[in-house]
Amino acid sequence: MAMIERFRGWLRVRPAANDVIATLICLAIGVPIALTSAYQQHKSVSVTMLLLAVSCVPLLVRSRWPIPVAAATVLICELGFALSSAVATAPVSVIFALYWVAVTTDRVTAWRTGGGAATILLVSGLAFRPGVDRLAENLGVLGWTGAAVALGDALRSRRELLASYRERAERAERTKEAEAQRRVTEERIRIARELHDVVAHHITLVNAQAGVAHHLMRRDPEHAYQALERIRDTSRAALDELRATVGLLRGRDDGEEPREPTPGLADLPVLLDSFRHAGLTVGLERTGPESELPQLTELTAYRIIQEALTNTHKHAEAGAAVVRLETGASVLSVTVTDDGNGSGGGPGTGHGMIGMHERARSAGGTLHAGPRPGGGFRVHAELPLRPKG
Repeated sequence: MAMIERFRGWLRVRPAANDVIATLICLAIGVPIALTSAYQQHKSVSVTMLLLAVSCVPLLVRSRWPIPVAAATVLICELGFALSSAVATAPVSVIFALYWVAVTTDRVTAWRTGGGAATILLVSGLAFRPGVDRLAENLGVLGWTGAAVALGDALRSRRELLASYRERAERAERTKEAEAQRRVTEERIRIARELHDVVAHHITLVNAQAGVAHHLMRRDPEHAYQALERIRDTSRAALDELRATVGLLRGRDDGEEPREPTPGLADLPVLLDSFRHAGLTVGLERTGPESELPQLTELTAYRIIQEALTNTHKHAEAGAAVVRLETGASVLSVTVTDDGNGSGGGPGTGHGMIGMHERARSAGGTLHAGPRPGGGFRVHAELPLRPKG
């Protein structure tokens, strides 16, 4: 089977060889038919064989000019009708030519060519071979020309159908690969966003607490020691969150669960205390029912608050900030404002601000951030309480 497929592929890239093989097959089929007809009708064998050979010659260029080749074979067949007193006509070449026209052209062209050939051959047959005893033979032209076109048209339709199936399969495979690549990219962005939020938040706090400890080390060792304890606790929390986040990069085939649960709004007091210990006064205002919210919404709100306060403490030179949470019927509103210099985005890379926008979009919500008219900076996000769709 593999050898046959290789041979077909070889023929497809070598149309001239394909034409030579088709011509030889036509001769191989036509010779016994012509000999039998010549003996039965008591016609000249040599003239019949010569006419058969001549009629097959145009098939050598059928791939280049299929319709002219069909016309040439029809004319040679008419010559056989005209010489019917000496020749037993064997129209095998016409069948091959019409079949190839149907294979290589469209359906309308194939049937028009076949119909024209049948009409010409029928009229010529009736003119050169009159009589009731030759009527069946003359009408047979309609049968074998129609069969040749129908067979070629069926093969062409099958090839087109297989080609369409192959194209659909290839397109589905490309779509599948593109979808897999898109999901991989989204997952990488999500993990990078988590790492950025965790590292930026905890390193900012460690830096602030280290400054406090350095400032108090000589004149107030007790408070300096407390600041060092907070650095230790903050570093441990950062390591735990990093371990849980990096663990997402590895499959947990052993069923191991993350050490830390996904942070949510219940963890806000601890988060705000960490900023207060770092020297930022943070207030929390919450309105609406404190019911259980979707995990994605809680995580998104937590990370947005964390990043907004980190930017406030790191870039805005603010002394105080306020976090407002408003739980509505279908939306959780998160607002973080500060009294700083209005550069809550900071002079950094901007990844934190981009990350907040991406988080809000991934949860199906929106986020707006910018300086406040009266001074300071404001981050406002609206997150749906139910998945859209």
